[in-house]
Amino acid sequence: MPLVGHSALPTFARLRDQGHEVLSLDRAMHQDIRELHIGFLNMMPDAALEATERQFIRLVGGCNRIAQFFVYPFSLSGLPRGKETQEYIERYYSTFEDLQKSGLDALIITGANVVNPSLESEPFWDPLMQVISWAQENVASTLCSCLATHAVLKRFHGIERQPLPEKRWGVYSHRIARPEHPLLREINTRFDVPHSRYNDISRAQLEKAGLSVLVESEEGGVHMAVSQDQFRLVYFQGHPEYDTNSLLKEYKREVLRFLNGELHKPPPFPDHYFPPAAEPVANRFVQEAERALWEDRSLPDFLEPEIEPGLDNTWGDTAKAIIANWLGLVYQLTNLDRRLQYMADVDPDNPLKMKQ
Repeated sequence: MPLVGHSALPTFARLRDQGHEVLSLDRAMHQDIRELHIGFLNMMPDAALEATERQFIRLVGGCNRIAQFFVYPFSLSGLPRGKETQEYIERYYSTFEDLQKSGLDALIITGANVVNPSLESEPFWDPLMQVISWAQENVASTLCSCLATHAVLKRFHGIERQPLPEKRWGVYSHRIARPEHPLLREINTRFDVPHSRYNDISRAQLEKAGLSVLVESEEGGVHMAVSQDQFRLVYFQGHPEYDTNSLLKEYKREVLRFLNGELHKPPPFPDHYFPPAAEPVANRFVQEAERALWEDRSLPDFLEPEIEPGLDNTWGDTAKAIIANWLGLVYQLTNLDRRLQYMADVDPDNPLKMKQ
């Protein structure tokens, strides 16, 4: 069965309005089907918090019908928050303490903005490490995205991410490196993934630590890797959760940074993302905005209506398939754990008794 709208979180209503199947809690309680409980640690800044929440929950709910999916967003202390966002979190998000008590089957961790050269100096570092250490002992698998990938690899393997010469952003073609891996079952051997980052962890660094690279791109670098046991930790460097227009919105923010004097030149276009007809439209906006600033006039509206219809989403279906495979493995493992626990309770001398 699909996603369960078990709380008043606005994302559930929004996804339902967009045509996604979201069960009410009352209806879910009358279904005789397994539940999977998934924590969602959202560390994104205020401006992206709700969009990222919606994107990942949509991926979970759109994957398959093996179970009813209960997703529990939560965040961390140490992340700078405005009053409105903090009130949103307090109203709609769970606390980590409550989730520790109730238990989770799986965990997703987003990226975050950083301001310090060392990740360990970030105020969220210690709370994040508490979460990941707990998850290693208490959930079947943890999926890390972007900055979370870099932080967890630093914590467990001492891998230092390397600054890129310039921001890597765009939509890049990827190939599967391990087609036999169960996370990649029935996945296209070539597919696109958006990237947006200033730092990178390479295949060589990952393999030196004994990790397996599953998906990579000649231009975009490694997108997906897994821990030595092939499942307990799944690492993304790209952003398969992105909406079709996510990079367009990011480009707009970069243009506004240039106009505010934060960048010394207009941002480059995201690689392999804008159709040819969009580039003169974007250039025209930058020129008109510069002229408006020079003449002390209001900035023109961004020409999104002219650009957005020409954008293609070449990654969403594959992202859903990979998340479906991940949750399918979580389902199998938690089912096995429950069977083994049942056997241990019924027959304590059974050789299949779970390790405590």
